Amino acid sequence: MSTVERTTATRSRKPAAIRFGSGLSLRLHARAVVATLAIGLVALVVGALLVLVGSGDFPITPGEAVQTLLGNGAVAQEFIVVDLRLPRMLTGLLVGAALGLSGAIFQSISRNPLGSPDVLGFGQGATVGALVVIVLFQGGSWAVAAGALAGCVLTGVLVYLLAWKKGVHGYRLVLVGIGAAAMLTAVMQYLLTKANLMDATRAVLWITGTLDGRGWEQVVPLAVACAVLVPLVLLHGRALRMMEMGDDAAYALGVPVERSRIVLLLSAVLLMGVATSAAGPITFVALGAPQLARRLTRSPGPNLVPSALMGAGLLVVADWAAQSLFGERQLPVGVVTGVVGGCYLLWLLVTERKAGRI
Repeated sequence: MSTVERTTATRSRKPAAIRFGSGLSLRLHARAVVATLAIGLVALVVGALLVLVGSGDFPITPGEAVQTLLGNGAVAQEFIVVDLRLPRMLTGLLVGAALGLSGAIFQSISRNPLGSPDVLGFGQGATVGALVVIVLFQGGSWAVAAGALAGCVLTGVLVYLLAWKKGVHGYRLVLVGIGAAAMLTAVMQYLLTKANLMDATRAVLWITGTLDGRGWEQVVPLAVACAVLVPLVLLHGRALRMMEMGDDAAYALGVPVERSRIVLLLSAVLLMGVATSAAGPITFVALGAPQLARRLTRSPGPNLVPSALMGAGLLVVADWAAQSLFGERQLPVGVVTGVVGGCYLLWLLVTERKAGRI
């Protein structure tokens, strides 16, 4: 370990002092606080899962839901919980976690709170890929998912190549991504004008983003992708933290910057792609989850695990709101996250402008 790393590690282990006045103070270790908040987020997500699995036209208490998951429920309860509600909730958790983690990676690499994959054009690229399959080839659900994943990966490669100039600078990546998003949005609109009524209806429903009808056939690929990509990202967490200080500082600390950046960007693009292929382009989660996690933990760095947990919790709660708060007219979850995300984006822009960063 170098001298700089030892100094940084020593400083990070020092407890923080919180003063309440009148000579009263409290010393807290940042790592313990972050771990406690992460455990709290896990408990919150699990609790929300049990409550939401039991909510609906056929209410089931959390205790009954646990018994059903353990195989001790009635036949009707097993069908409702295991076959209908649980796959939907697990899809929401995995999609939200993938989006939150992807957003944390992009925001850390670009060093910009607006560096979200759904702002930089990757969500639009996935949507174009899906629309090409729907409108031009009338493909099935698996073909649409594959088209969305291919569109997201291709967009990621093009954005990276266009942003490359002796490395990838954060603001250049953001500017190229925003330009790509605008062009891909135009392609989306063109494809919709060329679609017949049935394909256009199907495309608009997919574009909105929804968890309706999601089953185990979506859960299994998502779980496999997350099982591969999440550990890979966490293994590069230290490199990502060093890269936030700038490429020169990361090089000085022995980080292979370009190799780490490529691995992290590819992982983030694949996480975004598999999430979009499973549930459609759900906005705001990738943008808001890392920011909310950072404000909650009060910890510097990418906050990868809290961002994933926050994304999972946000999407599950948004899906519950879409089903429960609008009477008999249930909304797609993408509508709720879009409205909340628009308000959050305006607030973020105002905050950044007051801080003089934009």
